[in-house]
Amino acid sequence: MCGIVGIVSVGENSVNQEIYDALTILQHRGQDAAGIVTCENGRFYQRKDNGLVKDVFRTRHMRDLIGTMGIGHVRYPTAGSSSSAEAQPFYVNSPYGIVMGHNGNLTNAEQVAQEIYRQDLRHLNTNSDSEVLLNVFAHELMQDRKMEISEEDIFEAIAKVHKRVRGGYAAVGMISTIGIFAFRDPYGLRPCVVGQRQTAYGTDYMIASESVALDGLGFKLLKDLAPGEAVVITDKGEISFKQCAENPVYSPCIFEFVYFARPDSMIDDISVYKSRLRMGEKLAEKILREWPDHDIDVVMPIPDTSRTSAIELANKLGTPYREGFIKNRYIGRTFIMPGQHLRKKSVRQKLNAIGLEFEGKNVLLIDDSIVRGTTSGQIVQMAREAGAKKVYFASAAPAVRYPYVYGIDMPSPAELVASNHTTEEVAEIIGCDKLIYQDLDDLVEAVSAGSERVNQFDTSCFSGVYATGDITPEYLASLDQARNDDAQNANKQKSGQETVGIHNRS
Repeated sequence: MCGIVGIVSVGENSVNQEIYDALTILQHRGQDAAGIVTCENGRFYQRKDNGLVKDVFRTRHMRDLIGTMGIGHVRYPTAGSSSSAEAQPFYVNSPYGIVMGHNGNLTNAEQVAQEIYRQDLRHLNTNSDSEVLLNVFAHELMQDRKMEISEEDIFEAIAKVHKRVRGGYAAVGMISTIGIFAFRDPYGLRPCVVGQRQTAYGTDYMIASESVALDGLGFKLLKDLAPGEAVVITDKGEISFKQCAENPVYSPCIFEFVYFARPDSMIDDISVYKSRLRMGEKLAEKILREWPDHDIDVVMPIPDTSRTSAIELANKLGTPYREGFIKNRYIGRTFIMPGQHLRKKSVRQKLNAIGLEFEGKNVLLIDDSIVRGTTSGQIVQMAREAGAKKVYFASAAPAVRYPYVYGIDMPSPAELVASNHTTEEVAEIIGCDKLIYQDLDDLVEAVSAGSERVNQFDTSCFSGVYATGDITPEYLASLDQARNDDAQNANKQKSGQETVGIHNRS
């Protein structure tokens, strides 16, 4: 999962600081690398490297990022390379000079990479599928070999991209002679919003992964890009939209609402915060239905993503809500940390228990989801060490049983704790006295209740049903080989860095 940003300002001020601010707001989507490219008088100015936004950009870098239009990207660590060569945006000089940043994953990246080399005669310099996407777009854009291109030429190239690539993707790009553009995959799996802001000079426009980035910079949400839709914003501030996919279907990723997106974001007109409130309500209804004589003394969230659901669940149960764990905000998100050892080490660094809230009580811990079970098991143990009499555990999401292939680097099926275990077995593995999962129908209802136009979601990590319909057992097996921790460690020892081929996630 990554964050993308693009800004066109019709005034005289450079956009570098605002792109920096937007990437900081979207830092939760990627903590591995960051990059900004701006454009002035047809020339690109770039800075990108591994690290958090605040560490990648110094004053000397910001001075060099001149121009009234630009794009930015934050990348999260995955099964792929941690080399700075994988930091985005990527650049190609032909045709016209193009840069692009991408959030998602191409499921046919290996096949398309071969086509790019053998048919398009283009060279790929990294293992990133984002570079694949950029080169496909660049190749399609140059087919008419025009000296000057129009918005319609860009839309036609994007339409051809949709025909060649598969998977989940939201991309933002910039062409030196035109302006910025963005497009979303035909299923709307990855989010992408467009905002506008009135100034004394005219209308500025912004593209971002989440609406919260628009809010922070004073932009008003204009619209979410629809599945398959594209937008072009010229350096003069002219904006055009066009549907570029033949058969678009709304099927956004439901895990955005469960975990990745910030609660103050709107995605496809759905409030992430309200969705999580309803998740807590649905989970409480299940507890009251299946466990009416429960002996829960207190409800506690595992900060931060589950807090919203936990508050509503406690209200519905009529049980006290307490903050039993305090989070160190300077430790990254455990879910997206590479390597089991690092994930284990970070849990106790990230959370500290308040013993007085646990002592002698039957505690219900609420988390957004359970993936490997590593974090959950350690947190249950911490609750017991803090004096809890009994520790119950509830997940605001259903059991994660299948790998996710559209840009969230969920691990190998063998490392998913629920993959081959019953609920009771998972409870035993993580060490809790009772485990409650959200029902999938309830999760879908909790999210879809906020929208009049979206009534289906990609729930593949819970259901094994993939929205694009092209995921084969062979593809999942290759993904398994690339994603499991043993394979990553072996590759790291072999190459000196975590490189596993084309399966890098953006």
